[in-house]
Amino acid sequence: MSQTKKKFMKRLLIILLAFLLFSPLDANSQRKRNKKENTDTEKVSLNAFKFRNIGPAFLSGRISDIAIHPNNENIWYVTAGSGGVWMTDNAGTTWNPIFDNETSYSIGAIAIDASNPNIIWVGTGENVGGRHVGYGDGIYKSSDGGKTWKNMGLKKSEHISKIIVHPNDSNVLWVAVQGPLWNSGGERGLYKTVDGGKNWYKTLGDSEWTGVTDIMIDPRDPSLIYAATWDRHRTVAAYMGGGPGSGIHKSEDGGETWKKLTKGIPKSNLGKIGIAISYQKPDVIYAAIEEDRTKGGVYRSSDRGESWKKMSNTVSGGTGPHYYQELYTSPHEFDRLYLMNVHILTSKDGGENFEQLTNERNFYYYFDKKHSDHHAMAFKMSDPDYLMVGTDAGIYESFDAAKNWHYFLNLPLTQFYKVAVNNQEPFYHIFGGTQDNGSAGGPSATDEEYGITNRVWYKTLMADGHQSATDPVYNEIMYATTQEGGFHRVDLTTGEQVYIKPQPLDGDPYERFNWDTPILVSPHNPAKIYIASHRVWESENRGDSWTAISDDQTRNENRIELPILGRKQSWDNSWDVKAMSQYNTITSLSESPVQEGLIWSGTDDGFIHVTTNGGNSWKEIPVTNLGLPERTFVNDIKADLFDANTVYVSLDNHKEGDLNPYLYKSSDLGKTWKSISNNIPERTLIWRLVQDHVEKDLLFLATEFGVYTSLNGGDYWQKLPGTPTISFRDLVIQKRENDLVAASFGRGFFVLDDYSALRGMMNKENLDRTAKLFKPRDAKLFKPRNALGNTGGQYYVAENPTFGAVFTYHLNEIPETIKSKRKKIESSLNKENNDIPFPGYDSLTDEMREKPAMLLMSINDSEGNLIRNVSQKPSKGTGKIVWDLKHKSYSTITARSGWREMTGPFVTPGKYTATLYMQKDGNIELLDGPVEFNVNLLREGVLKGASFDEYNSHFSDLALLYKKYSQYSDRFNRLESKLNLLEKALLLSESLSENSFAELKNVKDEYLSIKDKYGTSPSKNEIGEWDKPTIGSRLSIANQGLSTFYGPTGMNKYNLEVAKKLVDEYKDDVESINTMVEDLEEKIKDLNHPHISGSGIN
Repeated sequence: MSQTKKKFMKRLLIILLAFLLFSPLDANSQRKRNKKENTDTEKVSLNAFKFRNIGPAFLSGRISDIAIHPNNENIWYVTAGSGGVWMTDNAGTTWNPIFDNETSYSIGAIAIDASNPNIIWVGTGENVGGRHVGYGDGIYKSSDGGKTWKNMGLKKSEHISKIIVHPNDSNVLWVAVQGPLWNSGGERGLYKTVDGGKNWYKTLGDSEWTGVTDIMIDPRDPSLIYAATWDRHRTVAAYMGGGPGSGIHKSEDGGETWKKLTKGIPKSNLGKIGIAISYQKPDVIYAAIEEDRTKGGVYRSSDRGESWKKMSNTVSGGTGPHYYQELYTSPHEFDRLYLMNVHILTSKDGGENFEQLTNERNFYYYFDKKHSDHHAMAFKMSDPDYLMVGTDAGIYESFDAAKNWHYFLNLPLTQFYKVAVNNQEPFYHIFGGTQDNGSAGGPSATDEEYGITNRVWYKTLMADGHQSATDPVYNEIMYATTQEGGFHRVDLTTGEQVYIKPQPLDGDPYERFNWDTPILVSPHNPAKIYIASHRVWESENRGDSWTAISDDQTRNENRIELPILGRKQSWDNSWDVKAMSQYNTITSLSESPVQEGLIWSGTDDGFIHVTTNGGNSWKEIPVTNLGLPERTFVNDIKADLFDANTVYVSLDNHKEGDLNPYLYKSSDLGKTWKSISNNIPERTLIWRLVQDHVEKDLLFLATEFGVYTSLNGGDYWQKLPGTPTISFRDLVIQKRENDLVAASFGRGFFVLDDYSALRGMMNKENLDRTAKLFKPRDAKLFKPRNALGNTGGQYYVAENPTFGAVFTYHLNEIPETIKSKRKKIESSLNKENNDIPFPGYDSLTDEMREKPAMLLMSINDSEGNLIRNVSQKPSKGTGKIVWDLKHKSYSTITARSGWREMTGPFVTPGKYTATLYMQKDGNIELLDGPVEFNVNLLREGVLKGASFDEYNSHFSDLALLYKKYSQYSDRFNRLESKLNLLEKALLLSESLSENSFAELKNVKDEYLSIKDKYGTSPSKNEIGEWDKPTIGSRLSIANQGLSTFYGPTGMNKYNLEVAKKLVDEYKDDVESINTMVEDLEEKIKDLNHPHISGSGIN
């Protein structure tokens, strides 16, 4: 290289470095700058911390598509806009989620390969234009009916509308890809594959705004394809539902080339279009077309789309055509159309006249025969009267052409925006607002043995439900909101909903409330509550009256003047802001529990505000101070529970096409900020943060794809197990129970029961020990009831918390077996492709005889008495071990196959301790403990029974008596077998002894006499006739006194005393007959018979 060139390259390098140093950082650069590699942070085992899903299913959730198996109409695949893919093989009696472990939860389309129905295709990212819509990551394929899945590409599509598989060639597919909603670009258009999804190529649509929203093929000729394209864009501020790229297109060469169909089609900027083809006359096709400003019409063509006739002005309404517009034709009736809408519209004359389908609800206050907001429909070819529809509230089916509907109450797909909990005893209640299904509440647990059923849940408010809150003083008072600040105070005792939304004062402009308006109960005064519009409002009397404590905290703009679809648009274009949030609104509120009047707020247009004096003055903090784009949406603000100067802010820029996680912390009242999103994966939005109320550095995050925890203040995050891939929009901690409650947006509520052991795991010394047994929360003592009645397989029941005292442990190592050691060595040799040595038969025999290590937990009462030993296989890392609050059994121990440990009665309330051991090779090693905990009675009965001392005394007496009776009963029962063997011995003796036979007969008669005395009549037993009370029946009645916490009654005690007397008599009789049998056996030995089994060495 010449010197001139070297100098030039040096100057160029300096210029480039200067540019990089002084150019502004974008959001992604900021994220990378703040992202730390936590090489010094170790992962901890979280296996023991698994959520349980509690539903509910009585509201279900939004359905995006339905597919019925072509050869078996009892097999259905149903997709949820936000909730995965579900399959039933028994027409909805039971359902199985089959997509839970994939990387997307939002589903737009599903298709079954007609030529091989084991092949299922799923397109992720639902195709609606809603403000709350989730995004996908491409198209998936299953070759085994949904058991396993593989992502086949189109990963930047975000929203897939429809999939069609070639009816005769499984390798050929057409996919309608609508593409990103919030930004231009990505993958959008009509994509085709001819090699089963290995490669895709686009044949229709552009790379900026035009996607494909619907496709269909001619059933006679798969090369004849129709497609509807759609331009649309949503921002935080507005929605534009149409553009020049929208239209209807036709291909006659299998989708390789396209012709736009224009004759008779409006020439304005079209919006969402649904298309359908006649089953009976496929030359006839139909289109539901959105025109300017959500107007539109239904069009019909009888010449394969070459010309069109407008049949009517019918268009989907409600939320807007972008939310519906799916058009279906009946396979049983020509010109019968169904248009998905708030209420399904149907036409029997090709679209000229429409009417509302029967049995649709009229408004929220009327009895609902079927929910509104419809998105999908399916038919059965075998039944012209059958209809299945997917709504915002799940699946309905009709067997009488829509006169009546059957609702599936076993699909837990509810989309919760927010969650709140109260302090109800004995089980706290959980509340939340849902997408289009109102607000609801229900218990976190029940005392029923089967679990939590739909019948214990209840509605608290109508419409779209949003944030709920609870009163810390009155468990029967809670707050609930509808969209855009419809604030209500709800009395759960009377059911009354008092409307308390603050109103503008005389002369004030309209209050702008966010779709998901924030509300807050002050941590300092239970009567003080807050709500925010574009300003913050305060009430000191639970909402009866309000005072604004801030000015407008937003940009207060005319959103029509903001760019959309890439630029500022004409007033005449396809604006639609009717069913979306107001803009320039406050989205989050938080008051410091440490300092009263220190209040934080965040907006949808890029501002954080803080006041330290109850709203007298506010400090404005633009999000650009955090290094983020100026309009980044503030999802959540949480004031630190321990330090007034510290705050956490969750931000979100996905409505600008940026899917990265943003989480910041300030420790100086917002002067400086630090990113703590760290190792949260990219493409994972952060919705909410909560902080543990005991350990300040124990944090939890609700994100787009799961719940995360950090044990070190956000330096390092780990995902908590036990949930499907689903969006979690909110979290709350129930402090009394140490439960983390999560609101998912598509699978209901989840509860992480008693996470308190995580606090102990923050201490590295606990994790470095061989083993650690963490203190559990107090155990609730009650007898689970069964109030369910008769049910079938379709009855939905969610899981209760594990009954009993539930312990978390941590084990660094578990003892290896000889076999596991061998397998580890062989695995290493296999990786190197080396020979595997034969271990030898002696070693293999030792493997077969070796018992694995067992974890043993010993429970003692406050006086040191051993109550129970609980054992199970150990797990490395964290695990759970449970004591069911019962005594050890006093039942007879047997060696029969299949015998399992039985348990005794429940213990009584009090203090107990647990000690952890490892049992291996005859050795018991103390691991940790004792750990003290309480067992508390859940509730007392109306009537006062025996004292707990009387209960325990009755138990002790009964246990001793049962053991005594069992000993003599066992000896007596064995005598019958011995007498039979002695009879055989007499027959095999070297000489016959008449006296021995006679004596044997006398002993047998005496044995049967005792048996009859204490037992029941064989002849009566044979026909089911009742006989006299026995020792066993007396003991059973005595034992009934321990079956409830009322304790033993006089009848129970009397039967125990009678049993004692009978057992003493039985003991004497058994000892007497035993002596007779032993004497007889000695005499028979002299007759030199063969060895008698069980008689020992003689």
